[in-house]
Amino acid sequence: MGIFSFGKGLASIGLDIGTNTFRVAQLKSISGSPTLVNYGSIKIPVGAVVEGEVLDVEAVSRSLADLWKKTGLRDKKVIIGVANQKVIVRLVEFPYMEKDELKGAIQYQAQDYIPIPVEEAILDFQVVGEFVGENEARMMEVLLVAAQKDMIQNNVIAVENAGLKAEVIDVSSFAVIRSLLEVPPVVPAEGEEEAIALINIGAGITNIVVVEKGIPRFTRVTSLAGNTFTRALEESLGISFDEAEELKTKVGLSPLKGKKGGKKSAKEAERIKSAQEVLEGEIGKFAAEIRRSFDYYLSQRPQVKSIRRIVLSGGGAGMNNLASHLEANLQTTVELGHPLQKVQVSPGLSKEELEQEKLSLAICIGLALRRFEE
Repeated sequence: MGIFSFGKGLASIGLDIGTNTFRVAQLKSISGSPTLVNYGSIKIPVGAVVEGEVLDVEAVSRSLADLWKKTGLRDKKVIIGVANQKVIVRLVEFPYMEKDELKGAIQYQAQDYIPIPVEEAILDFQVVGEFVGENEARMMEVLLVAAQKDMIQNNVIAVENAGLKAEVIDVSSFAVIRSLLEVPPVVPAEGEEEAIALINIGAGITNIVVVEKGIPRFTRVTSLAGNTFTRALEESLGISFDEAEELKTKVGLSPLKGKKGGKKSAKEAERIKSAQEVLEGEIGKFAAEIRRSFDYYLSQRPQVKSIRRIVLSGGGAGMNNLASHLEANLQTTVELGHPLQKVQVSPGLSKEELEQEKLSLAICIGLALRRFEE
């Protein structure tokens, strides 16, 4: 895709600017295959990034500079992902026309499709399919992306102040598709379509994207994410955020089937029970948020009868028993994604670190994979 390209060259470094953590992945072509040759992450100051937006440019720049030192990366060209309420993705239909003519038509008509004033937005598009409309008219389906200029500018300045260069700005949900799904035909077949939902649960935001034959037909960002569960524990149990995060990771949700955990003291058992009750209350709200998104999507796509399966990624997806609870709430198959499925891993990298971080790699790996699909 040509979304938000600022230069002709494409970097092989994907940079995920998250709420709690920045992650970077470097891919190189080795024996014809994309190979992960460097990976690193760094915790960032609280409040530097909020709900996907860079608010403290200086803090972000310092953290990025520290990340480059930590990983020993020398290449300064990066692909960065954006995901927040100021990024709009729409599928729109136009009569068939050549690319230059289409570009002018989009500039003229974009305001009909986006809530951002056109003069305050950066626009990009890609033709994803053609079809025959009414009266045998040749039509084209266009993926339109709009992002607020000021939000994009903050990302670019933060990256440049760290001595880096943003070669491309991509949409994070596109990166998730790229890392988790195989590339299918882009022209939809006739008849009922099959839809798959990808849900990337980060610390500050969750990306929901519904895909048909590789085309993102619905995207949404919600602030119900990993930190939502942590803060609920923090407030309900009267513990610090760090203690709540540790408890969430250690305990998670109760298993719906099979044996409970081993023997514990009465005090520890009560603490675990209290934590799981809090988390289960939050998972109900989270599932309801996803269900509302699916219901809206299905109302717009009558040829799709249901979401066939859900693939989870992001650090928040690693919470114990999350997939089974969502499966029970949403009545559809839920599975954990495999962000490393399309890449080889260099022998020099820590397998233990990658195993621990694997669910969190979907965005940075997907961003770095961009150069291999062009």
